[in-house]
Amino acid sequence: MHLTRFEHRRERLIPVRRFALRMGRAVLLWLGLTLVGLAIGMAGYAASEGMSALDAFVNAAMILSGMGPVTELKTAAGKLFAGFYALFSGLFVVVATGFVLAPLLHRVLHSFHIEEGKDADD
Repeated sequence: MHLTRFEHRRERLIPVRRFALRMGRAVLLWLGLTLVGLAIGMAGYAASEGMSALDAFVNAAMILSGMGPVTELKTAAGKLFAGFYALFSGLFVVVATGFVLAPLLHRVLHSFHIEEGKDADD
């Protein structure tokens, strides 16, 4: 089953075990995306500001989480990167969160729309 394949409104809710597997895949996708986002940030901070891996990680993680940079940026390239990375991070968080919330919200809404025994298309 694909991550984006959900039950039709005429289908029954999937068992809790399959739903847990679906949520697990969504969380793994979120984690993978987060690691890619962190890697982009770390590479950018290391290249533009010459930061160590640890400093680049802290700054990338803080921007990705919405907190803001920790270290004062000294170069124009670093400031430009931080601005674009902050814009990327804001959209990234929305998209990544959508991957995790979609199965959960679908299950809740699907439970309200199950049509057992109806043949007519409403």
